[in-house]
Amino acid sequence: MGIGRRLGVVTAVVAAQLGLAYRFALAYRVRAGYPRRDPPHVSPAELGLPFESLSIPSSGLELPAWFIPGRGGAPGPGVVLVHGWESARDRTLPMAVFLHAAGFHCLTFDVRGHGANPAEALPLSAGEFGLDAAAAFDVLVARPEVTVGAIAGHSMGAVGAILAGAADPRVAAIVATSGPSGPYRLTRQTFRLAHLPIPDPIAYPLAWLTTRVYLRPRGHRVWATSASAAFARYRGPILLAHGDEDAVMPAHHLGRLERAALASRRDDPSAAPVETLRVAGGQHSWLYENPIYRRAVARFLTAACGGPLGPEVAGEIAASTAAGRIPDAEVKFEAIAGSPSGIRTLAGVALPGATRMPAAAMPPPVAGTHPPAATANPPPTGTPRAPDVAPLAGKP
Repeated sequence: MGIGRRLGVVTAVVAAQLGLAYRFALAYRVRAGYPRRDPPHVSPAELGLPFESLSIPSSGLELPAWFIPGRGGAPGPGVVLVHGWESARDRTLPMAVFLHAAGFHCLTFDVRGHGANPAEALPLSAGEFGLDAAAAFDVLVARPEVTVGAIAGHSMGAVGAILAGAADPRVAAIVATSGPSGPYRLTRQTFRLAHLPIPDPIAYPLAWLTTRVYLRPRGHRVWATSASAAFARYRGPILLAHGDEDAVMPAHHLGRLERAALASRRDDPSAAPVETLRVAGGQHSWLYENPIYRRAVARFLTAACGGPLGPEVAGEIAASTAAGRIPDAEVKFEAIAGSPSGIRTLAGVALPGATRMPAAAMPPPVAGTHPPAATANPPPTGTPRAPDVAPLAGKP
């Protein structure tokens, strides 16, 4: 075989491999980018909390929310609570229970494409969590009862809290629980969760490509969706919390976040401290069931935001306030389920329809129009398509 022919064969093989990798990335975007929506199961009233229903304007959407006033509506600090992927605002209510007891106003909402919201036309990422958390913070601090505001988020909501804080110097403090350190490592971890047998020398380059393809429809840059990168733009106090037995987002993500936050403040003596909490035996969710976690969060937020109680008193009240998970509200992360729309089906990327949006994720059509065509390549844009039904919003 001549040199030219050998080069042609090599080129064809490489092109085929690159084509399969790109098709994998497209299939991943379809499988992982459209969360299963699960509306709230309970209201604050069922947990003995006063509340007001309202909506959060965000990028042309109206996200459903609850404002839970503390201390009978007396002036004081407030906290935005941001749920995680495939969750909804009711899953943050256990956080609201102990923070309310410690004297905080709380605002919790459904992120777009989650909870009571309609499905989105484009895949969701940490960028949307950040935009919606920032919009919720605007609503929180505009309320006359709220003197200063903080943001607390779980998992993908933790990244949203960090991104929102980095964009707004009014954010007095951030609590980030069980959060991923960056988009590439998050993508790599979802491969593991789906039990895809991809060795690291292939998985990390594939995660690099997949992340970029995933973010392209909304026009996000990778660095703009990274919690670690966002620390360079935030100087307020940070509490990073993680369970040491987290099987969804392993605890080494906490170490990476801590190092990134500390490195960004090394030459700034005026920057606020970075605190970390490793919860022994803690899983990905439900750390609020541990009194050590409740004490640490309430003490940290009170020290950062002030309030009617001292930090130690607020911490002890929070620790002694029972906070249990919402019954029957937590389900398996749909993107890794062994369903026709799960990441585990990525092994069939070469099959017809592998890059087609699941019908269950497609937004409902407007009456009298044709439903949108399912496509793996919607027009690139940073602005989500206007919802086809009265907009509402989504999980911790």
